[in-house]
Formats: sequence, C-alpha cells, structure tokens
Amino acid sequence: MDDDNSTTTRLLTLLNVSATKSGKRKWITEEHPQSEKLNKRKSVKIQDETAAQPTTVSNTAPAEQHDDEPEDSTDRYEHHFGPKSASVSEKIKTLVDQLAWSSSKEELGKLGSAILSIPNSGESYISCKPEIDILNRLKEPFKSRQATKPNDHVELQNTLLSTLSSRRDLYMPSVNQGSRASIQEAVTLHALNHITKKRRRVLKNNERLANAAKTNPNDPPPEDVQDQGFTRPSVLILLPFRSSALDWFGALSSHTPSSSFQIENHSRFLAEYGLPPGFVDKLAAAEPGTYPQDHVETFKGNIDDNFRIGIKMTRKSVKFPLGLRRSIEKEKNADYLSSIEMLIIDQMDALTMQNWEHIKFVFASLNLLPKESRNTDFSRIKPWYLEGYAAYLRQTILLSAFETPETRALFNTSLKNGAGKIRTEKRWPPIEIPEGIAPNFISFGCSSPKDEAEKRFHHFASQLLPEVLKSAVQSANTVIFIPSSFDFIRVQNYFRKQAGVTYTVLSEYSSNQEISRARQAFFTNQKSFLLISERFSLL
Repeated sequence: MDDDNSTTTRLLTLLNVSATKSGKRKWITEEHPQSEKLNKRKSVKIQDETAAQPTTVSNTAPAEQHDDEPEDSTDRYEHHFGPKSASVSEKIKTLVDQLAWSSSKEELGKLGSAILSIPNSGESYISCKPEIDILNRLKEPFKSRQATKPNDHVELQNTLLSTLSSRRDLYMPSVNQGSRASIQEAVTLHALNHITKKRRRVLKNNERLANAAKTNPNDPPPEDVQDQGFTRPSVLILLPFRSSALDWFGALSSHTPSSSFQIENHSRFLAEYGLPPGFVDKLAAAEPGTYPQDHVETFKGNIDDNFRIGIKMTRKSVKFPLGLRRSIEKEKNADYLSSIEMLIIDQMDALTMQNWEHIKFVFASLNLLPKESRNTDFSRIKPWYLEGYAAYLRQTILLSAFETPETRALFNTSLKNGAGKIRTEKRWPPIEIPEGIAPNFISFGCSSPKDEAEKRFHHFASQLLPEVLKSAVQSANTVIFIPSSFDFIRVQNYFRKQAGVTYTVLSEYSSNQEISRARQAFFTNQKSFLLISERFSLL
C-alpha cells in the first residue's frame, strides 16, 4: 500500500472511531470561556511531574483582548499556518521529499552570511527579512525592555525576529555564550506570538459558532472554522539539562510579567529545576579563569538530563522535554506530538554528547497521524493536517555553539518546511598549535558515511595500534582520546582482550577515587595506555 492510501486509511479509521464515541468534545461552548474583567490577573500554574503526566503551566483566562488588533490579510501566520496555507502543495511536498532545493547566499544583518534553501519550484519567494510579525501587545513591552540593552543585542534580536517571521526553518550553528540570553528572549517571544495568534483564531471561531447557534439554531454551523490540530501542544522545545529548561522558562516568563500573570507553584518548579538549598555550585563559585567560560555556562546549575516539563498558557501548550523517548515508548504512541507547529532545539552541541539517537527518534515521531481520535472535533482541524502536510509546515529552529556532522545531517534531511530553510555561516579563524605538539592526520579508505565508524575502528585495530605497540616510545605513556561513546566502549573492550597490553580508563562514570588511581598508574608507568572519553573531559 502506498503512503497516500495508508494515510487515507488511517484517517478514515480515526474518523470512524471518533464518530462512535459518545464523549466527543463539543464545538460550541467548551472552547468559549466566560468574559472576565480586563484587569484580572491571569494564572500561570506549574504542576509537578508524575510518572505519567508532564509538568504543566496553565493560564485559565481567555486570550487577552484579541479584538483590539484588526485582522491583516498579509499576516504571515495566516499565510503559512492558516487553513489555506500558501506554503505547501503536493508539488512542494514532492520537491522536498526529493531534496530538490534551490540555494542562494543572503546577508542577514547581525546573523551574518546565510544560505537560503527553498523548494526548486521556480516560483518567487518572500525575503529572508520580512517585517517583524509580532502582536502589538507583546511587541510593545518587549521594545521597552530592549531600550536597556546594548545596540548590538537589539539589532541581533530584531534581525532574528524578522527572519523567524518568514516562518522558514533556521539553523544557527555558531551561537556564542554572550548572545544566548538575547536569542532565547527573541525566540520565546516568537513562540508566544505563535500560540497567542493560534488561540485568538480559535476564540474568534468559537464566538462565530456560538452566535450562529443562537441566531439560527436550525441552520448548519459555519464550515470555515478549521483552526486546530489533532492535539493541543503546538510548540516543542528540546534541551539537554534541567538548568537549560530553567533558563528558557525565565526567557518565556519575561514576556508574561508578574503584574499580569500569577505563577502558581513557581517555588516548587525552581526547587526541582534549580540546585538544592545550601548547595554550592563549584563552577559558578570558582574564580574567573579557573574553568573555560563555555564550560561554566554549559554545566553550571542542575545538569540532570532526565526530565519532561510542559507549560500551558491560555490553554496553549509549550513543552520543555528531554526523556520524550521513554514517554513515547511507555504510552506506545506519540499522539501529543502530532500537531507540533514549531520545534526549537537549543544547545545541540551538548545534545550530541548525550544520546543523539533520542533526537532522531523524536524527529521520527513528529507530525504523524495520531493512533487515537482523543475526542477530536474533526470539523475544526486544518485541512493540511488531514492531508498529512503538517511536517512540511512545521517551523524548526536549531541552535548550537558549533556544528557537527550529526547536526548538519539533521538540517539537510529532516527539515521539510515548504517555505524554505536558512543556515547561517561563520568562518572560524585558525587556532595556533602549541609549541611541542606535532599534529599528524591519518586518512583511511571509506566509500560510504554509513561505514565510517566500522572502517575507522578497523584501521585503528589493524594499522595504527600495531605500529604504536612496535615503537618503544609510543607504546608507553600514550593517551587515546575518543569522542564517541560508542567508539569508547568498543575500544575499551578491544583493549581488554589484548594480552600483554596494560591500560587504564577515565570516563564520565569514573569516581574520584578511580580517577586518582588511574592517573597514578599512568604517570608512574604502571599502565602504558590511558583511554579518555570526551564526556570525561567536559566534566
């Protein structure tokens, strides 16, 4: 069965199942909250994560005065994410699947030089830097905060917001520590603008349906009210550590001031994602220069990497998860990822040092047709969801301190936005090699990238290591640094089987006592080889 028939069959099954359920979500009143006083404080609630439920932040108030800003026929949100999206078609889908991209070089102000790739359809395309598409009630407070920032940070944020307003994918592989906070603030504003516009559209259609039911109860309801996905979560953020989630929540909450939003359970959230009371962070407390600055910024705070947190504001969800794979496997489906319209991945450089397979697994689970109807009102679902085009409209934002083959491959093969994708470029200056170190690069034959790991290990075991063992100088006091965790385990197992070869190990799992013993044995020539994992060097 081809993909189109398979998609149609699964969708019809969902429709049939949904029709048989008596508890189907109603379209008239449940999404239409009662009006409230204009000066009432909104509630942002953080609930604790349990074994089955993510932490959520809820805003129980309706969208704030959404009618005070008139509809704009040129709204980039409606142009891209509206029910009749202009960014995707069967032709564009085919071109994207065939990796038929047309690339050109652009200059994006403070973002620098960039490569713009669009589907090679021959049609004209919008600029990489359209007008900033942010609602005034979100933009005005943001502009006030910008007045206190340095000009270069303001220019960076404005260029970034303008670029993101094109709804194209964006890959920034050279984010420096000094600009990270400004980038987070701009990206969270863009995400909040997205869910606010989506919520505003839902509320207006709810009002239309309610008025139609009251004025003409015998007439069929309006049909042009497609404004939703299969499930509520629409923005997904992937991060490596709890401290990262804390930083991003801080950036998001900067757009929801305490004068308008009451954050419930905030202290509990800070306790679980910050450090325990009385705990001294040796990285943050160390004298400047003791540790590299990027090391401090990456690993200070709570670096637990097993977490999942959801933030729900004005009934719109933003998730900060890592540990999604276990959640998906436990629930045996990824239905809550079926309607993700914006994906943000930060600190990709750190994620590559964890388990990159988890990132690939999450990507493979995004924007699939759900396995259960979940009381979905199919009359409100945008047509392109039903047609299986969601992955071709999702906007993906990738942020990393540096580029790796894994991150570039993800950009090349997994980003399918029909509006196009942008990759910023940076020329890195050469680094002077310290005196006394003579680098020697060794090549090995490999015809396919898929065989690289196997070929590299075979060359090491059959060519490089035997030559080292023959040398009286190199066979003693030799350090072997191994970036990949998989290669590290493989090399360690190989050394374990070699008779007469003495070695010791330093890895991220080594205790302080084991580290001391390993160093003592190596520096006193009791062990000839020292195997070091890259993760250990980052601790």
